[in-house]
Amino acid sequence: MTSYPPRDPAKDRLLSPSNAALLVIDYQPTQLQSLQSHPQETIIEKVVELARIGVIYGLPIVLSTVNVGSGREQPTIPRLASVLQGVTSYDRSSINAWEDQQFNEAVKATGRRKLLIAALWTEACLTFPSIDAMAEGFEVYPVVDAVAGTSLVSHDTALKRVHHAGAQLTSVVQVLCELQRDWNRQDMVQPFVKEMFAVNAFPHY
Repeated sequence: MTSYPPRDPAKDRLLSPSNAALLVIDYQPTQLQSLQSHPQETIIEKVVELARIGVIYGLPIVLSTVNVGSGREQPTIPRLASVLQGVTSYDRSSINAWEDQQFNEAVKATGRRKLLIAALWTEACLTFPSIDAMAEGFEVYPVVDAVAGTSLVSHDTALKRVHHAGAQLTSVVQVLCELQRDWNRQDMVQPFVKEMFAVNAFPHY
């Protein structure tokens, strides 16, 4: 059993810890309470797991909220914020995070062209920056089981829209497997298995 060496991150077609960044947008109480497409608790569990994966694999993470500074909204929910301790949070007034200068510059400063995106709601705060980022040549990967919308129709329609625009839909487990890629990467096998148990992918392993 001889694996090839890890690919050149700049040429790798797949996600790797060396070529991807994670964007986490608007996981705040108001947005979560308004979800109708999926159970709130399910979305919280998935985005927290996604954030843990991002931290474990050392991805650059760009976190953002909307209207906290104005007093209209509350910050990122504590369960997620605790995983992302030390990650700068960029507060905005714009619904479209790509139209916020600090957020936009922070994403570009990562130097990564593959963007994993989790955002609430699917029909707005995920769709708009996804389309804008792709227009500027970024590859966008919405993490579909960590996002939700104000209705199932809105959520599904938004995912169809970004997919037709060129986004590559993915899931939390797929992201985890894609970042690990090879059991021979021994230093990450134990964290990989631990996270697989956390998402119940190995319930009887």
